[in-house]
Formats: sequence, C-alpha cells, structure tokens
Amino acid sequence: MKKMDTSIRWTRSAAGSRSMWVTLLLSMLVTASILSCVPFSSGLPSVSQPVTTSAASPTPVLVVVTPTALPEGVIAEAAAEELLLINIYERVNPAVVNIEVLGPAPAPFGDDLFPEGEGSGFVIDKEGRIVTNNHVVEGAEELQVTFYDGTIVEARVLGTDPYSDLAVIEVDLPAQLLRPVSLGDSAGLRVGQWAIAIGNPFGLEGTMTTGVVSALGRTLPAESLFAIPEVIQTDAAINPGNSGGPLLDAQGLVIGVNTAIRSTTGTSMGVGFAVPVNLLKKVIPHLISEGRYDHPQLGIRGITISPLLVEELDLPVGTGVLISEVTANSPAEKAGIRGGSREVSIQGRLVREGGDIITAIDDQSISQFEALLSYIVMNTEVGQEISLGIVRDGEEMVVKAVLGPRP
Repeated sequence: MKKMDTSIRWTRSAAGSRSMWVTLLLSMLVTASILSCVPFSSGLPSVSQPVTTSAASPTPVLVVVTPTALPEGVIAEAAAEELLLINIYERVNPAVVNIEVLGPAPAPFGDDLFPEGEGSGFVIDKEGRIVTNNHVVEGAEELQVTFYDGTIVEARVLGTDPYSDLAVIEVDLPAQLLRPVSLGDSAGLRVGQWAIAIGNPFGLEGTMTTGVVSALGRTLPAESLFAIPEVIQTDAAINPGNSGGPLLDAQGLVIGVNTAIRSTTGTSMGVGFAVPVNLLKKVIPHLISEGRYDHPQLGIRGITISPLLVEELDLPVGTGVLISEVTANSPAEKAGIRGGSREVSIQGRLVREGGDIITAIDDQSISQFEALLSYIVMNTEVGQEISLGIVRDGEEMVVKAVLGPRP
C-alpha cells in the first residue's frame, strides 16, 4: 500500500513537471514569433538595416497658476482710494453744469434756437453764480444750463475777462437746489499731487477723469500780446466740452478752471491746462460787481536773459529781463524805463539791445520774463506803486512805477 502511494505521488509529480516544461516551451515559441514581427533595438545600430524610430508627440502639460492673494493692507489702501474718488465725485458733481450756447437757427427752421457750442461750469455760491471760461460764453445770445439732476434753466452773463479766460454767468434757482464748490489754494501746489477733472467732454455730462499735476508755472496765450501766468498743467484727460469745469485736488477743493489742451488731433494727449484758482479769486468778484476786471500792467516787452544773450550782447549780468520795447504812455515810460535802441540778429532771431535790464521787483529777484508777468498779475493791482531793480549801462538803480490798466 505504501508502494502504491509513492508511485501515484511521483506520477502526479512527473506529469506536472512535464506539463510545466511544455507550457514554457510554447511560451518561448510564441514570444519569439511576436518578437520577429516587432522592430528590436539593442542600443546599437544594425549593420544590415537602418534604425527606424517613431517619435511620439509629447502630451502637453497644463499648468494652472493661481495668483497669490494681495495683502489685506494693499487691498484696503486701494479700496480707500476708490472711496475717496467716489466721495469727491458725489460731493462736487452736483455743482458742475453743462452750458449750451444757443443761436438762431438757419432760415428753413423758423425761429427755433440751435446749439452753437457747449462747455462746463461750476456753481460758486447760493446766489446762482457759475464760473466758466470766457471762450465758452463769448458772444452768446442765449445760454442754457443743465444740472446733474436734469434741471434745465436759462442763464445770463454777468461778466467776462478775456485776459484770464474767465467768465461768470447767473441762473435763477432756489438756494436749496444749489450746491456750491469749495475753493482751494493754487499757491502751494506741487507737481505729482492728484488732479481730478469733472466736466462734460463731447457733451457727456458728469464725466470724471483723474491724473496728476504734471507741471506748474506755465504761461498760456490770451488775448492780444498778453498771457495767463501760473497756469496748471495736468495729465488728467481734458477734452472739448471740459472747458470751464473745475480741476480739483484730493480734498475735492477747486485748484483751477480747465481751459485748454495742447494737441495735434483736437483731443486729449495728456497735456491739459487750467487757470489757477488764485487768479479766479482776484478776477471773479470784479466780474460779479462790475462786469469786468482791469489787469495791472507795466507796459513793456522783454526777453529772458540767457547765456547766449550774455555772450552775444556782452551783458553786464547773467540773469534778468532785457527790456526790448516800452509802450507809449505806459507806466514804464512814465517811470523813465528804457527799451532797446537797435536790432541785432542772434542765430536768426532779431533782438533789440541797449534797453534796461530788470533784475528785481519789490525786492524779489527776477530771472525770467514769465516770473515778472506772474508777479504783476498775481500780486498787484491797478494804481499800485512797485519798485524795480534795474541795470542801466552797467549801473544798478531802483525805479518806482505806478501800474496802470491794460488797454
């Protein structure tokens, strides 16, 4: 019985081993058959056949970058700036108006009035007085003013001043419906501080633009040979229709009256100009009470002394204003101030030499003609006596002159 058990175990064992070898042999044959159909590379090129490869296209990897959240302090600062601008707009925009100049329509349209031009303005008191530019209302037969809430009323001109390009018009509305602006101070302005304009560019009412004060002390041509001094330059967008609107600081105070742009296209190119509010403060009270303002004048034409002039004309000083011409019957002529006596050409430019050189006014040094103009316009009145420090024939002296009105 034991012998039979051993035979059976062995038989079964032998049968399993033989089956395993048969299976292994068949697997090797199948594998060889498959490999014979598939290109095989051993890492070295074959001598008899060229190596063929198939470059698989790489699967693109999509990387999603999630921006890091800004610090809460930065977000809070940006939100505070937004709230400041919103607050300024909501406080000041009710004072800003759209001004339409109306004129007679062409004959086929009967007696209707048609818009001839438009600009902006802003309410300055509860009596319904509105400041704008002279060039907005100059020659207007009828004016129509539209307020921020859609209220439309007629207006009349109280006074105009072409020399400062300022004007005052008046509307008849209850005081409780008027929300005047607050005036700031243009004397302490600094380049880089905020400048905010509100107006009606291209007739788009209630438009706010922001920027900075980009330069100070510009002069802007006005009527005749005179110029507006201390003009504010800004990169806030100023376009046709903004004229007469307010330029504001970060407190919402008026620092200027938007007046002009410098552009080759007629639209904003980042260089706008505003009449300084301190000139407005001098002119507007007279326009309200008298309808006009008499600007003080000395009655001279002059040129800023440059190193080139010093060299070419052998001038005795390096800075100041060389007087080229004195106006007849002017304060300067009455004070005995002398203009140039002969013309010379300097690099193609005619210059009158031989005149007095102004170096100071009321003990303040003067190095540019613009500074002399600015002092007279911003700090003096008609009938006021001034002291001029001058150099004549190499000698320093002081001359007194009483300022008169511009013609």
